[in-house]
Amino acid sequence: MSPAVNTTTLPPEPASPEVIHNCPSCSHWLPEGSLACPDCQTLTYGVHLNQLAYLAQQLEAQQQWAQARERWISALAWLPQDAQQAQSVHQHIAQLDARIQAEEATKAKWTRRLGPFAPIALFLMKIKSAIFLLFKLKFLLSFLAFFGIYWALFGWQFAAGFLACLLIHEMGHFVALKRRGLRAELPVFVPLMGAYVKWYAQGVSLEDLASISLAGPLYGLLAAAACYGLFVATHAAIFMVLVYVGAWVNFLNLLPVLGLDGAQATYALSRLQRGLIAATCLVLFALSVPNGNLFGAATIWIFLIVGVGMGWRCLTRDEPEKPSTRTFFYFQALVLILGVIVYRTQFAGMAASAH
Repeated sequence: MSPAVNTTTLPPEPASPEVIHNCPSCSHWLPEGSLACPDCQTLTYGVHLNQLAYLAQQLEAQQQWAQARERWISALAWLPQDAQQAQSVHQHIAQLDARIQAEEATKAKWTRRLGPFAPIALFLMKIKSAIFLLFKLKFLLSFLAFFGIYWALFGWQFAAGFLACLLIHEMGHFVALKRRGLRAELPVFVPLMGAYVKWYAQGVSLEDLASISLAGPLYGLLAAAACYGLFVATHAAIFMVLVYVGAWVNFLNLLPVLGLDGAQATYALSRLQRGLIAATCLVLFALSVPNGNLFGAATIWIFLIVGVGMGWRCLTRDEPEKPSTRTFFYFQALVLILGVIVYRTQFAGMAASAH
């Protein structure tokens, strides 16, 4: 059903340690500013240095050379300049500089060769070439399994269209992550459940987390709009079905529980903002009730479910210190637009599927 983002967070950058006045090894008293014990030569802030080194190595494993270089430079401030460790760090920084310069030189060379096509080529290089990524085994196998099961259940046309819409949703997360320089893997599809993008991040703000999460429903909205355009152009009933199903699934993803996209985005919202979004969902639900008949055929219960979920998040103790106004308007706009599409297309989608 609904896609989800699976996050693996790197350890946060360690805060500056408190001033140490006694050697961690021999307990010799140290004047303020001492970076090594004069008696046993133990590094005063060895624990902090180990944390910085570990973080830098994690960044290097992700090929984030510039960020790793910054961490090594910050480590130098906690090392005596004449220490052997400081010399090793300087040498390692020089190696990183050489790597960064080599990559920049390669990029510049191909920019000159490709001329006006350079931006496209550079984009493909940043995502490690879309052609090769499409054939990563985990992605490909899950993609084919998902398509096969939905083909067997609903026919190949719906399977192909729904899978395309779901892929566009997941690529929304993928593109949002890549734009922020974060490492992400291609989507993995779970038949009858949805898909997820596994990503690795360090120090992501709540607003960025919300933007990454809501990028999926945004791209899903664009996919639904494209399906509507195809319906207008071809009058093929399957495209109207995909408009309704796509909007419904993306609205469901705004449910702020169970690790769904809405749950991640809600961390950036205040209780008041959550309450306003809940109220919008409840208004949409009330409008969908035909002539006061709560159990009428036109009643759209997903509006109530998302509204109640957001109402529950008004009571949880995870309100941020600085709520994001941008996230509120982003979330609210998706609720309104997707909600209107679901409301306006439910019968058209059902009628089209009947044909």
